[in-house]
Amino acid sequence: MTASVMGVDVLPVAEVEVSAKAARRRFTAEEKSQILDEVDACTKPGEIGALLRRKGIYSSNIHRWRWARKRRELEALAPKKRGPSAKVLTALERECQELRKALAKAEARAKRAEAVIEVQKKVSEILGIQLPSTDEVT
Repeated sequence: MTASVMGVDVLPVAEVEVSAKAARRRFTAEEKSQILDEVDACTKPGEIGALLRRKGIYSSNIHRWRWARKRRELEALAPKKRGPSAKVLTALERECQELRKALAKAEARAKRAEAVIEVQKKVSEILGIQLPSTDEVT
C-alpha cells in the first residue's frame, strides 16, 4: 500500500529489529580455515577486498589467522574466551579465604553487640537504673 504526500508516492518503511546489545562474532577453526582458503584462491586484483566485504571481516583478521596457521597452531584459530582466566585455588588458599570471611563476620557481629551494650548503658542512665559494676580489662 502506498501513500501520497504532496503528489509523491511514498512506500511504507519496514521496521528493522535491532538487538539491545551487540554480540561479538566468533568464527570456528573450520570457518577460519575455509575463509583463508578462499582468500588464497583469489588471483585477480580486488577479489580479496570483495571477499572481505562479503564476509564482513577485516584484513587484520586474515593477517592474524595466517600467522597462526603458519605457526601450525590449529587451536590458535579456535575462538578464545574473553576476560581473565579463572584462578584455581589450592586447599590452603580456599581455607584461608573461608577463615577471613568468618573473621569478618565475627567482627561485624561484635561491633553490633558493642553498639547494643552502649545503647543499654545510655537507656539505664536516662532511667536512673544502677548497673552492676564490671571489671573491664583493657
